[in-house]
Amino acid sequence: MKGIDSSHVLIAPSLLSSDFTRLGEAIVLMEEVGADLLHCDVMDGHFVPNLTFGPPIIKAIKENTEIPLDVHLMITNTDETLEWYIDVDPRIISVHAESCIHLHRVIQAIKDAGILAGVVVNPGSSLHIIEDVIEDVDLVMLMSVNPGFGGQSFIGRAVDKCIHLKEICEERGVDPIIMIDGGINPRTAPAMVRAGATCLVAGNAVLGEADPIAAYRALRKAVDSAQEKA
Repeated sequence: MKGIDSSHVLIAPSLLSSDFTRLGEAIVLMEEVGADLLHCDVMDGHFVPNLTFGPPIIKAIKENTEIPLDVHLMITNTDETLEWYIDVDPRIISVHAESCIHLHRVIQAIKDAGILAGVVVNPGSSLHIIEDVIEDVDLVMLMSVNPGFGGQSFIGRAVDKCIHLKEICEERGVDPIIMIDGGINPRTAPAMVRAGATCLVAGNAVLGEADPIAAYRALRKAVDSAQEKA
């Protein structure tokens, strides 16, 4: 799918958990371990209670790495500011179903720009919220924590939600990337892989660790083992 290796479950380290004063070093480390994607969390202090970075930082990241960028918009004004992120031209842009006034239009605008379009569902939202666009998206992201902060505990109900999502996709004859974001580590990742997840966002479990390379490899080993047994 547009340059993304889908032969194995993808791991997308989240730059939210890196030291922002050493962002370049974090990117180099993730290049060394062969990270599949770099997850960029955009937070506005309104949709979620935190502020992170916007298009200028993402553009600088893109100019300094070959790792595909996965941009996750956690903002209230998605419809009005989407073009800012399209102009950066990341590999993926994912938007929250809960934040878009015109969700279908937003998804089509992303796809028309040649960017993979993702839709995100919060822990407290039903999958019904995305059923009318599930045939249009390239990726569905299930939040397994409430968005806004790194380091939160995994919400176990995400496993059953992922199984249900997989069933819906099979019924509709579609096969989007199923991404899980929140609380992913070598202990929680295997259950999500068995439930049908094909991409896992990892923040504190990788870039929040003292040795991100060893942490990534431990997560990769747990994910690959679970995929072999699935």
